[in-house]
Amino acid sequence: MSTDNPIPKRLKEARKKMKISQKNLGISIGMESGTASARMNQYEKGVHTPDVRTLKLLAKELGVPLNYFFCEDDSTAEIATAISKLSEEQRSQVLEFIKLIGKSEE
Repeated sequence: MSTDNPIPKRLKEARKKMKISQKNLGISIGMESGTASARMNQYEKGVHTPDVRTLKLLAKELGVPLNYFFCEDDSTAEIATAISKLSEEQRSQVLEFIKLIGKSEE
């Protein structure tokens, strides 16, 4: 397990997937237009880490769950995003399936 902060990588990936500039993303979550690009760039480079409030705003704007930013590998990030789009009933079904798979490998 890596000790590197996964937030910069995930933030950049999600922003590029949405085809939005650093500046426009920053502005869309309430940053001043004159500093939005620089602040977002610092987040993506890992110079600064956004606080939880900012991460929640970014997650909403980028259409990803908050936990996406903390996923250390791509498959976990993809699973987190897919699960966030399911209904509560579907999530329960997925959880039961995962438990079943876990038992079969013991």
